[in-house]
Amino acid sequence: MIKLVILDFDGTLADTRELIVRTNQEVQRQMGHPIVPEERIAAAIGLPLAECIHAQCPDVPEEDLPRWVTVYRAVFDQLKGTIAPALFPHVRETIAAVTALGCRCSVASSRSNKSLHEFLEHMNLDSYFSLIIGANDVEHAKPHPEPVLKTLQALAVDPAEALVVGDMPVDIQMGLGAGTFTCGVSYGNSNREDLLAAGAHKVIDDFAELTALISRK
Repeated sequence: MIKLVILDFDGTLADTRELIVRTNQEVQRQMGHPIVPEERIAAAIGLPLAECIHAQCPDVPEEDLPRWVTVYRAVFDQLKGTIAPALFPHVRETIAAVTALGCRCSVASSRSNKSLHEFLEHMNLDSYFSLIIGANDVEHAKPHPEPVLKTLQALAVDPAEALVVGDMPVDIQMGLGAGTFTCGVSYGNSNREDLLAAGAHKVIDDFAELTALISRK
């Protein structure tokens, strides 16, 4: 029986792609760097911010990354009010249904804890989560299993009773590394093939399918 669902945020609960892409491209413009195509930016979503920037722009010297991160955060704060992320279809009602089944939910994201809380509070979702873990809450971010292991320890749940849900291969790798079940979502920033190749036990096309998956477990 699944007692805990550990959810990614970007690309799983909320559609933040346009906001992230536009922010990165504006940062690249301000830093005098060639603009990176959307697909390359989307492929790096889910990584910690500095790693995300470096994955898109490998020519940026490592010593310059802190400055890029600072500029990114400033641009992100400017744009998030005009490019507001929206929940994917059926997220709110599905989380309510899952918790009504007696299954707890948590969030494990490479986004900062502050940003996660702001978004989840604005979306009136924060009350559903037993724990919210962001990049600054762990030493090792995705695909390392630490965010999941820390969640399991804090909530006293066995890995065999937990399900990690995310849209990127790093989410699946994180869950598998912690010994949990894993479920990919095909509507986010990756695709079914890559999620299955990463080892996902299941891939769903609509978040609403999660309720039946929890019930079957």
